Amino acid sequence: MNKNVIPHAYQISCKGRRELNKHNSFLIWFTGLSGSGKSTIANLVEQELYKKGIKTYTLDGDNIRKGINNDLSFSPEDRTENIRRIAEVANLMVDAGLVVLAAFVSPYKKDREKIKNIVKDVNFVEVYVNTSIEECERRDVKGLYKKARTGEIKNMTGISSPYESPDSPDVEIRTEEETIEQSVRKIIDNITPKLQLNHE
Repeated sequence: MNKNVIPHAYQISCKGRRELNKHNSFLIWFTGLSGSGKSTIANLVEQELYKKGIKTYTLDGDNIRKGINNDLSFSPEDRTENIRRIAEVANLMVDAGLVVLAAFVSPYKKDREKIKNIVKDVNFVEVYVNTSIEECERRDVKGLYKKARTGEIKNMTGISSPYESPDSPDVEIRTEEETIEQSVRKIIDNITPKLQLNHE
């Protein structure tokens, strides 16, 4: 099948789309336990970028699991496929000239490494939202930990399924020690140089 797939050469390039938008495009990947604050922080970072005129799009469990990945479960194999598909979608959006924000538990190091390979290292910013399991369980925004403790949910990351913390994330957010404003500022400060177009 693959030998019959021949890419078409389009005239508008990623470089051209970036120049039209007047900023670089890349993927900001938020990883951390459920309830760590990934989506909240990603949402606030996107709002800050929007104010600056940066063209963005946020991918999260709601708009992915209910659509493109609605056929997947939470088994380890399906989690891996879930992340692979998200990375491919994000890669297309980066090519379209957007700054993409993705907030997913993404518990496995090997899967996050694959994301980096798909979008390319230079287009990947890993943000580790480091919140203890105790704090996430205390917050339990969606009631998932309670269900996991009673056995209603299987393969719950942090309870019955492992979470592999990043070894050297680009940004580490410690939500129990930093305010949300400090967290957002830290991310914005990190990505601001990356937004600049390289006119070589």
